[in-house]
Amino acid sequence: MDRTEALKLLHEYIKSPNMLNHCLASEAVMHALARRLGRDEGKWALAGLLHDLDVEMVKGDMYIHGKETARILTEKGVDPDIIDAIRMHSETSAGEKRSKEFQYALAAGETITGMIVATTLVYPDKKLAGVKPKSVVKRMKESKFAASVRRENIMECEKIGIPLNEFVQISVDAMREISDEIGL
Repeated sequence: MDRTEALKLLHEYIKSPNMLNHCLASEAVMHALARRLGRDEGKWALAGLLHDLDVEMVKGDMYIHGKETARILTEKGVDPDIIDAIRMHSETSAGEKRSKEFQYALAAGETITGMIVATTLVYPDKKLAGVKPKSVVKRMKESKFAASVRRENIMECEKIGIPLNEFVQISVDAMREISDEIGL
């Protein structure tokens, strides 16, 4: 599946502008992580783009989130590695722990986008251009800030060999490249 087909599929299943922006941000972060690690950039970006395909369909039920996406993408003939990473980004519904680099990268990469957006929105101009990665890292230590963001998922960046400060820098830079597209 190429990006054009993936975007069409995404718009078929996701209607919320915020969720669409999250998927685009996750795509950008995953692309940048793949570049940094020397992995398949297109494959990793596609996983980021499509990882929440079923979230509206399952009404955010974390016990089934990811299963419908896996079914849909299997029917579309998508690479099984992409499907596996997507299925495993939600350990709750997968019923098992992540164990592979691609799985860790997607869980960390899609989760950091929420922390970056939340940090951006407390800046006076609400623009990514002014966000300092160290501010994102600092906010991670504040448990009440963006309380729904799972810090333990973000910390899985270390399981792929990227220290937190570098991971946040890569992610902020990736999201800045698409800031106009995601309204930040």
